[in-house]
This record gives sequence, structure tokens and C-alpha cells, in this order.
Amino acid sequence: MATHDYHHGEMDIRDQKATWDGFLTGSVWGGLIIVLMVGHAVLSIAIGFDWSISLGIMAIVGFAAGLLLNLGGRWMATVVVLIALALVVQAFIWLFGAVL
Repeated sequence: MATHDYHHGEMDIRDQKATWDGFLTGSVWGGLIIVLMVGHAVLSIAIGFDWSISLGIMAIVGFAAGLLLNLGGRWMATVVVLIALALVVQAFIWLFGAVL
């Protein structure tokens, strides 16, 4: 018969737990970013809100989700970067709209 060195409950699972926690964090962040982007598009294109009002609403939703889910300062910085990116995209829209 083969001998078994494994004893239930004695394995070090710190690496597996860290991987799982990272996967969950990435899933939450990715899901929230998708919700914010799609929400901004729906409010500004489908419903017809002004882009700045839509951006403001989604910024509030993003900050509130970060506070509610206790995502910390990195999430708040990510929301600020997303707002800045939206403003840059809007500036390009204005720039190319003026040329055409």
C-alpha cells in the first residue's frame, strides 16, 4: 500500500487565498468600471442627457460605490482618472467637430 504524507487541514493555502482575493477584487473593479462606462453611454446617448450631466451622475455613482464597497483610495483615484479620460475624449469630440 502507498503511504500518504497529506494530512487534512495542514496545507498552507495563503497563496491560493491571495489569488482568490485578487480575482474577486479584479472582478468587482472591472464590473464597476463597465457599469460606469455603459451607464454614461446610456444616459448621454440613449436617454439624451447632456454629456456633462451624465458624467457627473456616473462620477457620483462611482464614488458612492467605492464608499459602499469600501474599495479605498485606489478606487477613488481610478474614478478621477476615468473622469479625466472622459474629459479628454470630449475635448477630441469638440476639436474634430469644429474641423468638420
